[in-house]
Amino acid sequence: MVVAPMADVTDAPFRRMIAKYSAHTRADGTVGGPDVMWTEFVAADGLMRATPEGKVKLMADLIYVEEERPIVAQLFSSNPEYMEAGARLAAELGFDGVDLNMGCPSATIEKQGCGAAMIKNPDHARAVIRAAKRGAGDLPVSVKTRLGYHRDEVDTWVPAILAEQPAVLTIHARTRKEMSKVPAKWDRVAWVVELRDQLGSDTLIIGNGDATSLADGHAKAAASGADGVMFGRALFGNPWFFHPTKRLPYNLTALPTSGVDRGELIEAAAAEEGIEFVTLEERLLVLVEHTKLFAELLHFKNFAIMKKHYKGYINGFPGAAALRSELMAQNTPEEIEQVVHRYLAQLL
Repeated sequence: MVVAPMADVTDAPFRRMIAKYSAHTRADGTVGGPDVMWTEFVAADGLMRATPEGKVKLMADLIYVEEERPIVAQLFSSNPEYMEAGARLAAELGFDGVDLNMGCPSATIEKQGCGAAMIKNPDHARAVIRAAKRGAGDLPVSVKTRLGYHRDEVDTWVPAILAEQPAVLTIHARTRKEMSKVPAKWDRVAWVVELRDQLGSDTLIIGNGDATSLADGHAKAAASGADGVMFGRALFGNPWFFHPTKRLPYNLTALPTSGVDRGELIEAAAAEEGIEFVTLEERLLVLVEHTKLFAELLHFKNFAIMKKHYKGYINGFPGAAALRSELMAQNTPEEIEQVVHRYLAQLL
């Protein structure tokens, strides 16, 4: 059960919040949380060619703390030489693995021959994987991609990737053309698993797309045969996601007005054995903590990046829309904190 790489989302502040609030002690005494975290994707070309000032900013996307382990650095490049150098740098920085982004649908990324554009050129993609392996040394190298570009190309694209024996292949269960506009096709993840088995590959298969909770992830893994599940949008505003007993309250305001007995739902939620629901106060104070950490670690980035998380934190309770609107108008952590404390004082 792993954290997806999402540009301007799974940055160092966000990962630290997940590491802190999903942490729990397992029966064997070890600390649990997500099984693996991925960084945002980083341009290997930029790491090698940027000005000193530019490289400092790129390197900020590769900062991490021990609590985030195991952590994988995700890189993108269509240049084997730069990919090799980038993977070598990731090894030197102490990452636990290197992942190659071959699925991003951004036009800017594709113009560089990277991301989902790699699907169009399997031979070149294989050369880039081999380069990453040379640079990574003993570190496992993995690939994250999609079912295909304009159409489903699993039968040709997946065997090409598996021929390079990546440690892990993560499949976003949609094509590049589909973006996230259609439901994820987990039956195709099941076919990728079957293909893997037919080819006698040892590569682990992780499915990605529309997994909404740990329980849903386990169900999707069981149904598809995948070795793991990667979570993306479900993590927004929910650093408690991987905690076994902490939950955000049910979003009652999102339920239809008819056909649902809200009282029964509340009673069922309260009766869920061993579950502790996160209070609204804690939720908002963690938002403030997250905001301050963003400003501390990534002060050179646009504050609007942090605001992406506010919709995730602030929903499902009376007055959420108005509070969110007020927060979106602020531009400093201090202003955010003032608004939150004023709101909480009104609740008392």
